Amino acid sequence: MDLKELKFDADGLIPAVVQQHDTGEVLMVAWMNAESLRLTLETGTTWFWSRSRQELWNKGATSGNMQQVRELWADCDGDTLLVKVDSPGPACHTGNRSCFFRRLDT
Repeated sequence: MDLKELKFDADGLIPAVVQQHDTGEVLMVAWMNAESLRLTLETGTTWFWSRSRQELWNKGATSGNMQQVRELWADCDGDTLLVKVDSPGPACHTGNRSCFFRRLDT
């Protein structure tokens, strides 16, 4: 898929599901804009747009747990990204390996 085919929302954002490349473990979901996507492609590490801080952030730059991008995929509609990474440490700001550690009772 050509990058020009991606569908960003009205705020210029696209959701990105981040997955450990070798295990399939879903680590986190974040938002990318055109600039963070460009930086991700250029640097080989994940960059996102923080909606709360209104700024770019390079995942792991502070903690040292930089995510190395292995593959980047778009879904069939071009409105969601799947970023397969090698994540050496916790992906969650809580210190958990994945942001998905709270199971809902059904």
